[in-house]
Amino acid sequence: MPVLSLPAYDVTIGPLGEAHQTWLAERSYAGIAVLVDENTRQHCWPRLATWLPDAQPLLIDIASGELNKHLGTCQHIWDRLFEAGVGRRWCLINLGGGVIGDMGGFCAATYKRGIDFIQIPTTLLSQVDASVGGKLGVDYGGYKNSIGVFKEPAAVWVDPNFLATLPAREIRSGFAEIIKHALIADAGQWRKLQDISELSTVDWVPFIQASVAIKRDIVLSDFYETGPRKALNFGHTIGHAIESFRLDGPAPLLHGEAIAIGMITEAWLSVRDNGLSEAELQEISAMILRHYGHEPVPEEALPALLALMQQDKKNEASEINITKLPAIGQVLTNGQAEAAAIGLSIQYYNQLASSTP
Repeated sequence: MPVLSLPAYDVTIGPLGEAHQTWLAERSYAGIAVLVDENTRQHCWPRLATWLPDAQPLLIDIASGELNKHLGTCQHIWDRLFEAGVGRRWCLINLGGGVIGDMGGFCAATYKRGIDFIQIPTTLLSQVDASVGGKLGVDYGGYKNSIGVFKEPAAVWVDPNFLATLPAREIRSGFAEIIKHALIADAGQWRKLQDISELSTVDWVPFIQASVAIKRDIVLSDFYETGPRKALNFGHTIGHAIESFRLDGPAPLLHGEAIAIGMITEAWLSVRDNGLSEAELQEISAMILRHYGHEPVPEEALPALLALMQQDKKNEASEINITKLPAIGQVLTNGQAEAAAIGLSIQYYNQLASSTP
């Protein structure tokens, strides 16, 4: 079973089993709570329940989806913890995707000034990215992850078997973060990704391990995201804005679908400002369009998108912070982009519609 170690915890990649049960038993927690949504309660909870040393854990249910990632849901979680008499020697297990991991970790880190929590990511996106690194939080006022803390989990357990419970669209969403990790840090891995034609046939374990290793190394160099960790935001400044803009509409985008658009637009900005070649931009665009198709971004939405970008946590002063690529496998943090250039990058993306397979 692959194990990737950080100073405060390990990320294990492999099926849940006796080793996880023993790990929990050795810590002699006063109790265990498990956070689930309607999907993970049905498809993932029975698998976890087999390996819990506590026969009667506290099960806390929330509704799935980014729309429910807010302080109101946190209040429900905290209420259930208080009602059950949960103390500081308990452990909260977050069984789900990025929403559950971010929000459950935030609730655990703030409940009675902090209880242990374990991340058990069940989506590809959370297995390769969201569960690792200790960034926790919720959306507020339409701004993604704008209320939160940095707090490391007690452990991260990645069970690839959970991927079999996911619809194809969720797998595709997670694949975007694998693409991002390759683009910012591993040109060789990017070449391997070019060989993938059908996501349903991929053995994800080596890609999960490679992505987690990239993120681990970046996090170890900059836990509080003051410099190098901003590399992980490639595609996310514009992508997060598009994701938030679409969230309340009739056809919301999944996180990875929005980040796919963000990677193309921010790659275009990298050509304009930072030396990425036109050939590499075309390679990136073609690969992303092949897997994600094309979702037009209305150019009349630019003012609203810019307003969302202005609230991005990475910004310094009034500048919109953009992570860029000097070349595939290399990254430049703390770049800026003015509104006009961002508008042009969206125009570039929109004109790619004619080239979509």
